[in-house]
Amino acid sequence: MKFAVIANPSKYEVKEVMLSTIEWAQKNEVELFLYSSVAKQLHLEPSDTLTLTESDGDSIEAGEIILVMGGDGTILYTARIGKRTEKPVLGINSGRLGFMTNIQQEDLNNALDNVLAGDYTLDKRHFLRAMDKDGEKYHALNEFLFTRKDTTSMINISADYDGNYINTYWSDGLIVSSPTGSTAYNLSSGGPIVVPGSEVLVITPINPHTLTTRPLILKADKPLTVRLEDQKSDILFSYDGVIKEIDEFPYEVEIVKSKLTFNLIQLQGQNYFETLRKKLMWGQDSRRTKI
Repeated sequence: MKFAVIANPSKYEVKEVMLSTIEWAQKNEVELFLYSSVAKQLHLEPSDTLTLTESDGDSIEAGEIILVMGGDGTILYTARIGKRTEKPVLGINSGRLGFMTNIQQEDLNNALDNVLAGDYTLDKRHFLRAMDKDGEKYHALNEFLFTRKDTTSMINISADYDGNYINTYWSDGLIVSSPTGSTAYNLSSGGPIVVPGSEVLVITPINPHTLTTRPLILKADKPLTVRLEDQKSDILFSYDGVIKEIDEFPYEVEIVKSKLTFNLIQLQGQNYFETLRKKLMWGQDSRRTKI
């Protein structure tokens, strides 16, 4: 079997995880594909088990399963460069929180054994798709973000849903989040946690001036149009951290759920609410002995 490895060498635990994976692959006659630049940073040499490629994209193309070593940022990077492959992805946590990279190093061998045996299900996470007036498309697994740049002035952002006017937000910015991204910037900005697989998107204003302005959950099968007029503040548009500076106004994008999916491997016994409790200490109460 062939596994692609997408690794973030800046994470201090990645080399140890990679060495353990190579050792496991040798024992199980699995071929690993790794970008040569990453291998160089980790001081790894090619072997019968480890094949070096010219890019992460080439590794994804060569593998049947994708192993992602790092944090959720590495997952988002993998989603961006491999969004059309829809190959199964196993996230191995070498970062901090790791909502989607939830396999810990101590569970690595057992997780790889289960993947090799096909003992897993797929947690299909839909991308959101934004399209501007020129027909250019952007995809985000977590969120689209509209925010001010280098200023303390608030910005005005208008939103329509399925042709109906919602609101003009006067705020520091606006987040349009998928269920997957609901535990990211959306949560930090006071937005709700949404169970993955829900056919919705979340609109969350960032520090709105009006106290009555609250996050809004919408069905994702109808278009949400976000519109920005020229104003004193420079404005940035980003998709999963990739930033585009808006320089022509009015600027308008239409956002809907994409048909593309990112297929996370879910092993037996894994549960989203358990992840919430472990990663966010969700619902913990020091007065209780058991969560």
